[in-house]
Amino acid sequence: MSIDATISIASKMTIKARMEWYLCWLDKNERKPGEDKPVGIILCADKDQEDVEYLELNQAGIHVSQYLTELPPKELMEAKLHTAIADAKQQHDATLLKGVYDLQQQNNEVV
Repeated sequence: MSIDATISIASKMTIKARMEWYLCWLDKNERKPGEDKPVGIILCADKDQEDVEYLELNQAGIHVSQYLTELPPKELMEAKLHTAIADAKQQHDATLLKGVYDLQQQNNEVV
């Protein structure tokens, strides 16, 4: 995994190119057999979803997240935390259900 940080949205194109280079290098020189391709994370102070879409970062295995330069109000932090917990629980439950389904399919093939 490669992580980069930026403050300005204007530098994202340069950072995208640098991140793609890092990811290619990691893939060629560090990835072991059986491992997934490396992913990159760009942290920036002014994440703009439209720019992320135009730069097609997800297609390159690069994810963008916003970091805060000041703490938001407590209520907003609590709401975001509750949302993150709910999302993580939903994803965890879906993974468990898929695992149960896969086991059932394997058992059906054995019988």
